[in-house]
Amino acid sequence: MCPLDASPPPDPGRTVLAVDDDPDALKLCRLFLEKAGFSVLSAAGSSDALKICKSHEGPIHLLITNLVLPPPEFSFASGENEFPHVHGHELAVRALHMRKDLHVILMSANIEKELLGYGIRAGALPFLPKPLDAQALVSLVNRTLDAPPPTPESLMKESPGGAKGADEWFD
Repeated sequence: MCPLDASPPPDPGRTVLAVDDDPDALKLCRLFLEKAGFSVLSAAGSSDALKICKSHEGPIHLLITNLVLPPPEFSFASGENEFPHVHGHELAVRALHMRKDLHVILMSANIEKELLGYGIRAGALPFLPKPLDAQALVSLVNRTLDAPPPTPESLMKESPGGAKGADEWFD
């Protein structure tokens, strides 16, 4: 066994829901994860992702979503709309209300700017920089799945002075 193969193979029953409005990034994410042995569901936006979270019969172990998910057209995220177009962090919170054991990874091309722009504290969720790197993606997915899943409440808490251990989630 060569050193690059030192990590154990993923559980073949692990399902990842990948969400990105960029079809090329979504295709690449799917390719990397399927090559690593994961089952992958894809969604081009938050509305589709929430529909999958609600209707998919089997487990979904991980949601990996782009932070910036623009709606395809003008729309409101009202309380009456069960599947609104929302940004990636809000998608994570809503998905966690539907699936309690869901793990979450956010991804973005501009981590610092977009985290601050959405008022998200560093370290609240694992974060993957874009452009995607196959080894970094699979490694972070495996580490995230080995950790306890977040709760919707943990994503809404403020962290005075920053989150402890936040840098371990930044690759």
